[in-house]
Amino acid sequence: MRVAVYYNNRDVRIEERPRPVIGPGEVLIRIEASGICGSDVFEAYRLPRAPSILGHEIAGVVEETGAGVTRFRAGDRVFATHHVPCGDCHRCRSGHPSTCETLRSTRFDPGGFAQYVRVPALQVERGMLALPDDLSFEAASFIEPLGCVVRGQRAAAFAPGQTVLVVGSGPSGLLHIQLARANGAARVFATDVHASRLAAARRFGAAAVFAAGDDVPARIRAANDGRLADRVVACAAALSALRQALTCVEPGGTVLFFAPADPGTELPIPLFDLWRDEVTLTSSYAASGEDLRTSLDLIRAGRARVGEMITHRLALADAARGFALTAAAADSLKVILLPQR
Repeated sequence: MRVAVYYNNRDVRIEERPRPVIGPGEVLIRIEASGICGSDVFEAYRLPRAPSILGHEIAGVVEETGAGVTRFRAGDRVFATHHVPCGDCHRCRSGHPSTCETLRSTRFDPGGFAQYVRVPALQVERGMLALPDDLSFEAASFIEPLGCVVRGQRAAAFAPGQTVLVVGSGPSGLLHIQLARANGAARVFATDVHASRLAAARRFGAAAVFAAGDDVPARIRAANDGRLADRVVACAAALSALRQALTCVEPGGTVLFFAPADPGTELPIPLFDLWRDEVTLTSSYAASGEDLRTSLDLIRAGRARVGEMITHRLALADAARGFALTAAAADSLKVILLPQR
């Protein structure tokens, strides 16, 4: 089978690999759609493991099932997640399954940028969902990234009637905008450095958008009855964006750090101001099974217009171009690879 092998953001090669052989409890999926995630081009995270076959936002058709698999059969349309928690450890029992060591060690074989993928038994049991016939594979490939957004907004205690600022209007930022709107936010604002992404933020529900270089706190106050944002989501990891996020939160509000920064990155924190204003700082990582099921329901109900976010649909042979578009983070939004083309 054909696979796209990642060496770095400028070197992604199409190679031939044996089709995976499944064992008891496992499933072989023929991948029909595989989204390129911003984390796939996060070189500080990816290069130490290169060369590798990335890809974790997948949807497809069950090609084969192993002995003992009863929930799925060949021909079923499915979503699968690469990370699943054990459900039994202290972290899982305390409500933090995305920090489970099992979740962080589970993965696909060989990865989602391939024509076929072997799903290990634990993921089959805890991380596969049947897809309704009226949901496209492309839309289903958003279940994992939207699930991460669902988890993030739950961690930051989003609630109806709040004012929300999304810092960074890439794919994750646009999902945050849509989910906040769908769940009753009073106003949603957004920032970015690219005019095209600010326009996209407006299309997907932002009440007002601001260039990242503006006096964003002043712009928010002017548009929000003199107040800052109750919830701020940092979907960009540049230090300037993170510092800006801290200046835009209303007293009593919360800042959610959603985008990953390079390992070792340190951010000076205005501790006195945060203490005085009772500001909460939190973060989130990955998605639980509950988050993924919620994500599927949101997409199927049309509460997240994920199909409209796709700017590029590429054959697997064009994976290098897809990585370049995603790494540039400019005019493209979501790039979907179609491995069977």
